[in-house]
Amino acid sequence: MSSQSTTLRITLIGLFSLAIAMGIGRFAFTPLLPMMQADGLVGISDGGVLASVHFLGYWLGAVFAPGLSRRPKFTLRLSLIAVAACTLGMGLTDNLGLWLIYRWICGVFSATTMVLISNYYVNHLAKEGRNDLQGWVFAGVGVGIAGAGLATLALMIVGIGSAHSWQLIGAVTVVGVLVVCWRVGAEVPNRALVAARRSGQRTPLIWRNVLAYGVTGLGYVIPATYLPIMARETIDSPIVFGWSWPIFGLAAFLSTLLVASFRKRFSNRRIWAVGQVVMAFGLILPVIQPHIAAIMAAGICVGGTFMIITMMGMMEAHRLAPADDVMRHIAVMTAAFASGQIIGPVFAGFVHDLSGSFTPVLLITAAPLLATAINLVPRRD
Repeated sequence: MSSQSTTLRITLIGLFSLAIAMGIGRFAFTPLLPMMQADGLVGISDGGVLASVHFLGYWLGAVFAPGLSRRPKFTLRLSLIAVAACTLGMGLTDNLGLWLIYRWICGVFSATTMVLISNYYVNHLAKEGRNDLQGWVFAGVGVGIAGAGLATLALMIVGIGSAHSWQLIGAVTVVGVLVVCWRVGAEVPNRALVAARRSGQRTPLIWRNVLAYGVTGLGYVIPATYLPIMARETIDSPIVFGWSWPIFGLAAFLSTLLVASFRKRFSNRRIWAVGQVVMAFGLILPVIQPHIAAIMAAGICVGGTFMIITMMGMMEAHRLAPADDVMRHIAVMTAAFASGQIIGPVFAGFVHDLSGSFTPVLLITAAPLLATAINLVPRRD
């Protein structure tokens, strides 16, 4: 197989792996939550608990991902299969206890997929001198979000309930996983490299980066969990509010492709800091003007920055750490991100039940985004 076709295969596998594990396994829950709520299956607080349990699993997956690297190829395939099976399983029961288990499992294996793709696929493209294609790998998250959002919008319009929607999306995911698993190649080893296991070289963690990355997890997760519900609170028509999530995903998709041009002029951390400021502005927009247009604009601001920040964080880890220690850096940062995600949905659901509004939570989470962005800007790049 030629080098060009190998590079294309690796880019597509990375893209579709993140589309499945993150865009669907992690985020399909968001546009389906209003449908589950309309079907009388969950309330906002229950939805927050389900989201936070998922992110607890994501945290655990990130923490333990480096220890699972002895058989990375097996772990990647297992992760994708588990995500697909649990996504399908959400539509086969209405038992909250089983849902909690399915969402937790999805969280664990979404994280291991993100860590493995960030380590092996993104790194492989860098070694091949194809940094321009790294954005296409991370664009997979936006592809999955937009795809799940458009599918959910269509299902709402035709009147299909949440259970059948989970089943349909889950079935498509299973097919996609089988294709991806079949095409995974030697870029992901069956066993860890001996040097990576024996080196013992550990570089210091950059806690300023870790803290900012964790705050981003807290900041983006409120709209990433409740954006369609926020939109529905302003207008009840699914033909209108249903577009909030596809727009969020489209912004995530386009941002990862456009950021390559910014990297030619600015450092990773400077782009990251600006992304946090734009995200904070997006959180404040619905507070200033609680209108559907402001919520859509907020979706663009948050959707258009959270994957940029994810990319910059992963690329900073590769820049600062040697190859045999980079997975530890990626795992710590992913765990910090997940910690913010665990807190956000439950806290937002609790405050919403008390106040009847998401306004206090949006203001509270915007503040640390701005504070850590200032600390993140490098004095010298």
